[in-house]
Parts: sequence; structure tokens; C-alpha cells
Amino acid sequence: MEEHMQDNLKQVSTWRRIGFILIFAVIAGVVRTLIWVVVLLQIAAALLTGDTNQHILGFGQKLAAYLYHIMLFMTFNTETIPFPFSDWDLTEEAIHNKDLATK
Repeated sequence: MEEHMQDNLKQVSTWRRIGFILIFAVIAGVVRTLIWVVVLLQIAAALLTGDTNQHILGFGQKLAAYLYHIMLFMTFNTETIPFPFSDWDLTEEAIHNKDLATK
């Protein structure tokens, strides 16, 4: 058992993923801040115009989807590395293909 644990500790892929997790933890913090900016802008738009801003609405949806993909990767629910280390299209595919009901 101890030998198996030693082998696990030497796996480069695990240490690489840990590095990515640390990077994405920082990126997730920035994205969460941007989501709060979107929330405040939508509140202002709703108060001033009586309706939401469609451009901000789409941006908020993409931010939320991106944060979801980061969380899936950080919790080992997907092997697809989120943007900027892969194409943005892969982020959208990972979100649309993820079936959480089967877990």
C-alpha cells in the first residue's frame, strides 16, 4: 500500500492538475468579482430602464458557464481544462455535455 502511495505521489499528471487548480482558483475569484459587477449593472439597468440589458445578460450567462466549468475541473468532474488553456468552445461543450443527474 505504501508503495502504491509513493507511485501516486510521483505522478506528473496529478501535480500538473494541482498547479492548474491553483491557477483556476485565482481565475475563479476574478470571475466571481465580474459576476458581481454584472449583477450590479443589471440592478442599475432594471431600476433605470425597467428592463435588463441584453448584452450584459449574455455576458453574465457566459461568465456563469465559465465559472461552472472551472468548478467541474477543480472538483475532478471533468478532464477538460477550462479556457485560457483550451478553446472557449471546449468550455461550452463541457458544460452542455455534462450530465450531473448520473452522478
